[in-house]
Amino acid sequence: MLSLTRTTAEDLPPLRILQFGGGNFIRGYFDWMVDLLNERTDFYGSVLVAKPTAEGFYSDLILQQGLFHVVLDGVRGGEPVHETRLVKSVTDVVHPHQDYTDFINYVVEDIDFIVSNTTEAGIRFRPEPWVEGRCAEEFPGKLTQWLYYRWQEIQPGCHIIPLELIENNGDELRRCVLAYAKHWDLGDNFQDWIRENNRFYNTLVDRIVSGFPVNAEALWEQTGRRDKLVVAGEYYHSLVIEAPPTGIPGLPLHEAGINVIYTDDLTPYRERKVRLLNGAHTAIVPTGYLAGLETVGEVMQDSAMTAYLEWVLYEEIIPSLDQSEEELRAYAADVLDRFRNPTLYHKLLDISLNSTTKFRTRLLPSLLAYQRQFDKLPTGIVRALAALLVFYRGRRGEAKILLRDETDRLAFFREVWAGDPSSGEVVRQVLGREDWWGRELTAIPGLTTAVTEQVDQTRVG
Repeated sequence: MLSLTRTTAEDLPPLRILQFGGGNFIRGYFDWMVDLLNERTDFYGSVLVAKPTAEGFYSDLILQQGLFHVVLDGVRGGEPVHETRLVKSVTDVVHPHQDYTDFINYVVEDIDFIVSNTTEAGIRFRPEPWVEGRCAEEFPGKLTQWLYYRWQEIQPGCHIIPLELIENNGDELRRCVLAYAKHWDLGDNFQDWIRENNRFYNTLVDRIVSGFPVNAEALWEQTGRRDKLVVAGEYYHSLVIEAPPTGIPGLPLHEAGINVIYTDDLTPYRERKVRLLNGAHTAIVPTGYLAGLETVGEVMQDSAMTAYLEWVLYEEIIPSLDQSEEELRAYAADVLDRFRNPTLYHKLLDISLNSTTKFRTRLLPSLLAYQRQFDKLPTGIVRALAALLVFYRGRRGEAKILLRDETDRLAFFREVWAGDPSSGEVVRQVLGREDWWGRELTAIPGLTTAVTEQVDQTRVG
């Protein structure tokens, strides 16, 4: 069977979007949107994908010349809906660590927009030296370098649209870029250009993208082409952007039938989505996986796990939020329905990437708010935290767990779990990491004891 490739006579739109990241989510979400923009509006442009980390390369994306299918399933108006789209919006790939000169040379292209999806841990400033001819390690450092050379070429600024799931992601990315500019002594004029000529947008994304579908071969037979990058997701999607009512200039998302909301404050949208939808994911990953389950669908078919998840949503997270209870309960019901989508094969291990950071942003705010409001701990969230610590022990029974997190965090857990430590020792060391959690969790009354008891119950092998 032939691989998926473009026809030789195909006319490619100009590169207008520099995209840091090429994983399942951003391809099944934003690149899908760009494909709709090209089809339904007067937008005419394509995506340059840049590898945000040094490891690996997007070999299949290069082999398939940027092509891949997005398969969406869900319910609309009470009826099942299915859509398969061949996404053509990605037309080039660059690896800044391997091809730094090529990466910088794109500053003179017609790029108007910069998009990123580098996980919650991707937007951060860490001091590192400026080495001529070599890209920075951190994503904001790479972006700073690219923008600096663009400024030197007297090119216009860009609309910068981070899609990472952290609070005020646009503001935080701008802060990191300016921190790198100051750290590298790139000059006041460049910093002024960053502030005045580039617009950083705070955003909130929403779509469950489960990744490579189990029935991919059926699509291959149907199309006669082998697509190693086909990505499955739910039909539902939304994008909330802090922007004027007319949206982002030159990027008419609202004209393409995309569920986009422009607002002057995305706080309530973000809080509801992160605490309920993403918090639910983060709760069931370690608890479900340690219980022997592999996917979100299996969790939703397990009565005990479903009862646990409903308890966390309705009895702990919702009471900790200062929003309309009726609207929150309706949203939680939608979350459960989305998790039950039988067509999605969403692996718990795929969701587990950078789980320590995810717990801080998704579940810790609910734990703290619940404790403040009711003067007691939310038992379901405490269970999730304990399961997270056991999950990072790195094994389920005799089987090894493939952990994916920052190198220093994985090293810390290896050291903490070395030998046969008591649960209390592990809990005290992990909860004491103020740099991870933003505060010493050991100072929360009763939390160390409660987590230790749960770790004792959860530890296996």
